[in-house]
Parts: sequence; structure tokens; C-alpha cells
Amino acid sequence: MSTRICIIAGEVSGDQHAAALVSALQRRCPDLECFGTGGERMRACGVDTLYDIRELAVMGISEVLRRYGFFRKMFRHLCTELDQRKPDAVVLVDYPGFNLRFAAQAHFRGIKVIYYISPQVWAWKQSRIPKMAKVIDHLLTIFPFEARHFANTGLPVTFVGHPLIDELHRNPIPAA
Repeated sequence: MSTRICIIAGEVSGDQHAAALVSALQRRCPDLECFGTGGERMRACGVDTLYDIRELAVMGISEVLRRYGFFRKMFRHLCTELDQRKPDAVVLVDYPGFNLRFAAQAHFRGIKVIYYISPQVWAWKQSRIPKMAKVIDHLLTIFPFEARHFANTGLPVTFVGHPLIDELHRNPIPAA
């Protein structure tokens, strides 16, 4: 029986980081099945992207409001996919405006929720922390100092490193 993951990335950087994560997971679990939202890099890894990141890119509240009907329809469709495909876990990559709401739905359905690349609550919207602690099962952070913002919340936090730093170690920039 294969492992099934729903993975939601809503931006180009999220697609890049999610694809790297999926590739690493596939090396450990060759029968991994992934579906969700993403872009070309996630599709290249075999992720069944139900919505492309180009459809999700919005800037500012006016554009969000203009596309509200689309996002509501997509949200409902993805919740239906959770019910039908019954993934073992949901992995949310950044994109907090959508993903925190989706986390609540996955949690309500009893699906494990892993959040990769935490919303930057340390910089703004610290009021999100208690809600996050209620609906996320594990938070993977890219900055070592982020974990302390979730102390005493009961939310397990693991610092995994910044993917761009890892990339620089693999491919250093040549000196001029």
C-alpha cells in the first residue's frame, strides 16, 4: 500500500521547495503518491497538481476579492479530494492565507498536518500562533530562531534549514 500526501504550494518559491521535499521523500518512499496544488517543478516530480500556481498568484486584497469565487471553489474541491483520496498527511508549504484555513479542514478530518516553511509570525500576525498550534501536527521551520515563538504551545517544531542555503552549499557562487 502506498503512502499518499496532499501537498499545497501556492507560489513559485513554494513549488520549488515542495518539489525538493517531494524528491527527498520519494527517495525514502518510492511508492509515494502526491496530489495538490503546485507548478512545473512539482509536476516534474510526479505530483498530480489539481491547480497550477499561476492560477493562485494574487497580489493585494483587491485581487483576492476579485478572485474570491475561484478560491472558494478551489478550497471546496480540495476538501472533497481529501475526503475521496484520504491522504496519510497534508503538507502545506508557506502560502498562509490559504494554507492555515486548509490546515483546519484537514485537522477536522483527522488528517496529519505538516507545515513546511512557517508563516513568518515572528515578523507579523503573532495572533496566528494559537490557531496554528490547534490545527498543525508538526511545524518545519527554515530559520533556527522560529521555534522559540511556538514554545509552550504544544506544537512540535523542527528546524530543517533554509533550502536556499542548502542549494548554495551544493552549488557555490564562483568568486569574481
